Amino acid sequence: MNEPLAERLRPKKLEDYLSQQHLVGPKGALRQQLKQGMIPSMIFWGPPGVGKTTLANIIATASERPFFTLSAISSGVKDVREVIEKAKKSDGLFTTKSPILFIDEIHRFSKSQQDSLLGAVEKGWVTLIGATTENPSFEVISALLSRCQVYILKPFTKEDLIALLKRAMVEDRTIAAKKVQLKETEALLRLSGGDARKLLNIFELLVTSSEEGTAITNDLVFEKVQQNTVLYDKTGEQHYDIISAFIKSIRGSDPNGAVYWLARMIEGGEDVKFIARRLLILASEDIGNANPTALVIANNTFQAVNTIGYPEARIILSQCATYLATSPKSNAAYMAINEAVSLVKKTGNLSVPLAIRNAPTKLMKDLGYGNNYKYAHNYEGNFAQEEFLPEEIKNTILYNPGQNQRENAQREFLKKRWKNKYPY
Repeated sequence: MNEPLAERLRPKKLEDYLSQQHLVGPKGALRQQLKQGMIPSMIFWGPPGVGKTTLANIIATASERPFFTLSAISSGVKDVREVIEKAKKSDGLFTTKSPILFIDEIHRFSKSQQDSLLGAVEKGWVTLIGATTENPSFEVISALLSRCQVYILKPFTKEDLIALLKRAMVEDRTIAAKKVQLKETEALLRLSGGDARKLLNIFELLVTSSEEGTAITNDLVFEKVQQNTVLYDKTGEQHYDIISAFIKSIRGSDPNGAVYWLARMIEGGEDVKFIARRLLILASEDIGNANPTALVIANNTFQAVNTIGYPEARIILSQCATYLATSPKSNAAYMAINEAVSLVKKTGNLSVPLAIRNAPTKLMKDLGYGNNYKYAHNYEGNFAQEEFLPEEIKNTILYNPGQNQRENAQREFLKKRWKNKYPY
């Protein structure tokens, strides 16, 4: 009786599934696999509320397989093993169809928890379907990832979400009985942040607390939804505008702007890992060797916020953002790799000089590999004049130290070592 609207509207078959046509459309990979009866272990990667759990349920129903589910938030290794044992026992009637084990937020599983799944997946005791909002390349162990197909679920479009609201007004008896009019949708879409589940929860709150025939407007949404939610669309234009303002504030050495835009993202529900990753990138791209400790701080921040989570993670992010903002800046490392990549594209696969080639066999040594290589530690100051670039581009300068205390010291070091390359 108290089932929320999102559950009442949850599709039971592919034909009713909204969006993700690249997966479930007539030529979609998942639809084709269901037709063939071949369901591999897979991982669904996409933002919250785009139908990952729903799709797993539909696959289990359509393929007539037993369905087991775990939440990575509340389950440990013991829970995983217990469910695997249940899945093995339930498989008696299914000689070619292993039960499906669905794990929500699989990125929250530790390495040991993920390891505990390997044997069952390898031996076919279960077909794993994992759901994650994080890049599985970073969050799922390689041994497990190699045994799974990764499918990307795209964010709902504005049209998808409005279609979902209209479906609720027609198909759900409770909502339909109120005969509300959907006059404006911007506030609903903004507050839900592209999350269909959240959208339907807000919509249900609005409808059930309104008189019959009420017109749903932006003002009504803000009046009824009793929470201090900042307008921040995590998938839209404002998302990119605000992260841009955040990064540019730090690059411009303004800690005040940095913490303001940080607060906007936090209050808008931005993923803590997204913010921390951007700080990691900035620490090298905009600070680099002007202050190498910046990268250490940013990396420790990334690890810490993953452990702590909100709300306390905001303090760690603030510390990192203000440290980076007040640090000396240099983009020399960023420019150096860009120059090098451009040079590689222009000159192609130039030969490695013979002196610095690897020579693990007699034949290679006979061919001159490694001949006349100068081992730096055998020379005064642990340095010997040696050419490490291909002949065609020798003496090319790709790294120009920035104008700051640390990189000025680097420049002096290079001038002493490489007088021909760094005469200035």
